[in-house]
Amino acid sequence: MSTPAFINTAFLLRRIRDLRCLTPRRTRVKTKWATSLPRYPNTNMALQNFDAAYGLQLGRLWPSVRCGLLSQKKYGALLNNFCDHRAVVSDLQDQGCGDFVGATQLEAPISPMGPERGGVSEDMADSGETEKSHGGNQDSTPLSLSSDIKCFVFPRGDITRFKSARPDQSRLLSYYLLDAASVLPCLVLDVQEGHSVLDLCAAPGGKTIALLQTQAIRFLSVNDSSVSRTSRLKNVLHSFIPNHLLSTDRLRVTSLDGTQWAEFETNTYDRVLVDVPCTTDRHSATEEDNNIFSKIRTGERKRLPQLQTDLLLAGIKAARPGGEVVYSTCSLSQLQNQYVVQQALQLARQEGIHLQVVSLQPLVHMLSGTFNFAPDLLLGEMVVPHLTANFGPIYMCKLRRLC
Repeated sequence: MSTPAFINTAFLLRRIRDLRCLTPRRTRVKTKWATSLPRYPNTNMALQNFDAAYGLQLGRLWPSVRCGLLSQKKYGALLNNFCDHRAVVSDLQDQGCGDFVGATQLEAPISPMGPERGGVSEDMADSGETEKSHGGNQDSTPLSLSSDIKCFVFPRGDITRFKSARPDQSRLLSYYLLDAASVLPCLVLDVQEGHSVLDLCAAPGGKTIALLQTQAIRFLSVNDSSVSRTSRLKNVLHSFIPNHLLSTDRLRVTSLDGTQWAEFETNTYDRVLVDVPCTTDRHSATEEDNNIFSKIRTGERKRLPQLQTDLLLAGIKAARPGGEVVYSTCSLSQLQNQYVVQQALQLARQEGIHLQVVSLQPLVHMLSGTFNFAPDLLLGEMVVPHLTANFGPIYMCKLRRLC
């Protein structure tokens, strides 16, 4: 008499479960996952693009930058001045961390530009002359940094990770973890007491939190075109900023199209930060999810330089005469960095707006012990990844509106 089929099936299923228990987890493969992997991963597409473009742009520097880009990035702890953070500072110092901003300000003042690099007029930038040239609209004022922004980092070559921040008695987190180079655009924006400030592309919120640490802003307008990102931004702000400051008329959060900001406000702000959407090179090289090098996002990627130019021009128009604008990206691309600035300068001049490029070279001299900077940029400065100081990439350029 043959064994019933259901008994054989139950026996086989039991044997399979036993074998799975004996098989080490690291060697198990789920076929349905393996067959759904893309034939050409987005990260591979990104690296092929970077090798072709940045190999020419950075030359001999690219292999070391590429290695840093593919390695674990290094974080900084942006201190929250709205907390009682004395114990936190003591703990960070005991771990060997230091505030690179405070150390810079104590070592020496950020001096005026020496003879080696001067301010750049819009005409010089458009004509392709280097910042070492002289003449026309030179900036002779010292480069100052926003006060009260403190960011702790581990020493150069130390890849220790920060612990997660814990809330204080007011349920506010003591520090915000971010790429420490992301703080630099906020520092060079130089927010002073009583300034009105526009953060045109604010999400996810790290730079907004950094700006608020100055506690000097008379009015802050925070905007991002994405409603969902703006919602997450509000949650982040509630974790770091007291409710009584978030509910006042000194802070406004909007979800408007930044390229159309001139239809809403012009000639208004003392300081404008334009941290534009970009290829986010480190993310594109290491993460498959939400990767702009996905085939379905090809059109979006090709439109980035035009979008960035439109956003920067909108930020320039929002600044009052005498105000300052900082443009920044987290990309190494010249097309998204220097060329966007050049294009915006030209378009602004056609509308009767004259600007001056402020040299950030003094900042490079002061922070070269913490960050690695790309050499010989025509406009602005750029932090590039390196294994001993794996921050960035962050590009920034500061513009002063003359009229």
